[in-house]
Amino acid sequence: ARCTRFADEIAGDPLITFVDRGDRTQVLTFPDDPFSSYFSGNTVQICPVGALLSKQYRFKARPWDLATVETSCGTCAVGCRGALQSSSNRLVRFLGVDSEPVNHGWLCDKGRYGFEYVHSPDRVLDPQLLVDGERREVSWPDALDAAATALARVRDLHGPGAIALLGGARGSNEDAYAWARLAKGVLGTDHVDAQLGDGLPADVVLGVPRAQIADLDRAGAIVLLGPDPKEELPVLHLRIRRAALELGVPVIDLAPVDHGLTSIASAVLRPAPGEQGRLVERLVTAIDGTSSRDDAIDALAEQLRARPGPIVVFLGRGSLAESPAATVRAAAAFAGRDDTLFLSGLRRGNVHGALEVGLAPGFLPGRVTLADGAEWFTERWGTVPADRGLDATGVLRAAAEGRIHALVLVGADPLSDFPDRALVERALDGIGTIVAVDAFVSESTRRAEVFLPCTLWGEKAGSTTNLEGRVQRLGMKVSPEGTSMDEWRIAVELAARLGVDFDLETVDEVTDEIAAVAPALLGATADLLRRARDGVVVPVADHVDDVVLRRGALSILADDGSAVSWDPIRVEGEHLTDAEEAHTDDAASATAARAASTQDAPALYQWDRVVTGGEPAARDAYALRLVTSRTLYDAGRAVTSTPVLAGLPREQVVDVNPSDLTRLTIADGDEVRITSARGSLTVRVRASHLVPPGVARCCFTADGQGAARVIDAAGDVTDLRVETIP
Repeated sequence: ARCTRFADEIAGDPLITFVDRGDRTQVLTFPDDPFSSYFSGNTVQICPVGALLSKQYRFKARPWDLATVETSCGTCAVGCRGALQSSSNRLVRFLGVDSEPVNHGWLCDKGRYGFEYVHSPDRVLDPQLLVDGERREVSWPDALDAAATALARVRDLHGPGAIALLGGARGSNEDAYAWARLAKGVLGTDHVDAQLGDGLPADVVLGVPRAQIADLDRAGAIVLLGPDPKEELPVLHLRIRRAALELGVPVIDLAPVDHGLTSIASAVLRPAPGEQGRLVERLVTAIDGTSSRDDAIDALAEQLRARPGPIVVFLGRGSLAESPAATVRAAAAFAGRDDTLFLSGLRRGNVHGALEVGLAPGFLPGRVTLADGAEWFTERWGTVPADRGLDATGVLRAAAEGRIHALVLVGADPLSDFPDRALVERALDGIGTIVAVDAFVSESTRRAEVFLPCTLWGEKAGSTTNLEGRVQRLGMKVSPEGTSMDEWRIAVELAARLGVDFDLETVDEVTDEIAAVAPALLGATADLLRRARDGVVVPVADHVDDVVLRRGALSILADDGSAVSWDPIRVEGEHLTDAEEAHTDDAASATAARAASTQDAPALYQWDRVVTGGEPAARDAYALRLVTSRTLYDAGRAVTSTPVLAGLPREQVVDVNPSDLTRLTIADGDEVRITSARGSLTVRVRASHLVPPGVARCCFTADGQGAARVIDAAGDVTDLRVETIP
C-alpha cells in the first residue's frame, strides 16, 4: 500500500485506495472523484510491485535500454534531485532521487512529466535574422556578428545605459554568470534583471538571513508570507506539510487568501492585499512583549514565544497585482529579530543562481554590491558599471519613454510573464534592437532582430542554485537539437566579437571562474560539485557540515581566507586509490593557493532593512482588491508543449466571496467584466468562501491574456470593478 499511503499521508490527496477483496483486490480511484493530484507520479515510482506505469513512458523503452544521469529539476526553485533517462537521444523518463536535504525523493507532476517540450517540433534549431520583415536562417558566425554589431552600435551612439538585459533565470549558473560578465564587464550596463517584475528586490533576496529547507523540521514556527507553495514550489509544500503534521511545527498563515496549506495552519491572519507590512509589524511588536491590542495577534505572539527554535519565514509575492513594497516592509519587521530565517518564495528554476552571479541591478557576482565589489571585479574583469541600473520594471518604463534602445532577452518573454502587459507592449514598441536568446519563438522574441537558439534542460551541463542557496550539478543527457548552443558559450562568443576574450572553453572552466571571483561562491568548484552528494550550500565555509562527499577529502576556504580541510563521510566499502589521493592533494594545494589570492574579497551584502512605501491607498467601498498568483499548470511552454500536461491549465475565472456577489447582484457562474484603471477583462465569476470579502482572485496565466491586462505595475494595489455584461 505504499502508493495509497503516499497519496494520503504525504501528499494529502486521499484519492486512490484498495477496492474489492481477496484475489480481486486492486488499486483504484473513487468512481466520482478523479485522481487529481499534483504528486500522482510518485505513486507510480514507489509502487513496490511495478503494477503502475506512467502513460508517458509506456512503450517508449525497456529499463535496460535506458541511459541515466542524475540532475536537478529546473521546473521551479526547489531544485529537486532526479534521475533523467534517455533512449535514442530522446528524454523518456525522469525519476525522483532521495536527496535528504531537498526533496526526499518526491517530484511534482510538472517536474516529473514536463520535459517533452525539449523535443517540441516548434523549437528553433538554427540562428535567424530578421531581414525585410522576414526571418531567415543564417550561420552562427553571421548571427553572432549581427548581434555584436547591433549592440556595439547602440553602445557607441547612446552609451551603455541604452542597453538592457532581461532573463537568465531558466539556464544554469554558468549561463547567468557569462551574461552578467558580458553586460557589466563588456557592454558596461547595469540594466540587468533575472526577474520579470514578479519577485522581490534583489537587495532583500540576497541580503536576508537564509534558512535551509531542513530548518523547517526544527523551526519554532513557519510563517507563510508569500504565494501558495503548492502551486509555485510544490515539493516545498510537502516539506512544510510534513513539518506541521509529523513534527508538530506550527504554521502561521499570513497569505491574502486561502491556499493549499491553510487547512493545516495553527493560526490564520488575513491581511488585506497591500497591508501585510502593517500586520507583521504589529505581530513582531507583540512577540517582543508589547501588546498589539488585538487578541488574535497577542495570542499568536504568546504561542511563538513559548516554542524554541528559529522562526522560518517563507517570503515571496503573495499577489502579482500589488507592488512588493508591503511584503518588503513585512520582511524588514521579521529581519529585525535575531531568531528569524528566510526561505525565498521566488519560483523560476534558477532565479536564485542568476541573482547570486550578478543578474540583478546594483550587484556583482557573489552577493556583493557595485560599490563594495568595484575594485575587486575591475581587477578581474577590466571594468564594471559606475552606477546602479534599473530592474525589469524600470527597464520597461525607460524603454517606453525611449531611453532603452537595445534589449537582450535571455529565455524571457515579458509579454507573457510580466504582470503589466500594457507597459510591456509600449516598451517593446519603443526599442529599436532586440536580441533573443531562446529555444522558441514567443510574442516577445518574434520582434527580435537576431534570434540565437540555445540548449535546454537535459541538453546542458553545469550547475544551478536553489532557493536555500544550495548549488547542485546539472546533468547533460541528450545531445542538443540542431545547432543550438549553450547560453554561456553564446555570451563568450559575443564578448570576443566586442573585443574581450573571456578565455573560457568548457563549462567547468566557467564554474571554476565563478568559484574564484564570486565572494559568496568561493571554493564551489566543479570538482567539489561533482563529488558533493547533495550539492553545497553557499557560502561554502559557512556550511562545512552539510557537505557529504562520495569519496576523498576536501579543502575549502574559511572566513579568514585560510584553507580548511576535513574528512567527509565515505560511502561504505569505498577506499581512495593512489590516483584519488593524489588528486585530493592537488585540490587542497590549489585551494590553498586560491585562498592566498582571495583574502581581500569584498564582504557579502547584508540588507539594511531600509523600506520605502508599503502603505496602499484607502479602500474603495465599491471596488474589490485583486489578488493574482500563478498556478502549477500555467499554460507556459513546459505545459503546452508536453502532451500529457497540455490539457491541465484551468479555465480563467475570477473568485469572489458570496457576500460580495450578493451585494453586487451577480450570480455564481455569470460572465462579468472586471475593470481597473489599467484595462478590462471578461471572465466567468465563481463564488468562493476561500476568498475574503472585499477581495477578488484570479490566476496569472502565462499567455499574458489574463490578469496582466488589468494590473498597473506602478500601483501599490489593483482595485477592480466587477460588473455584469449587459
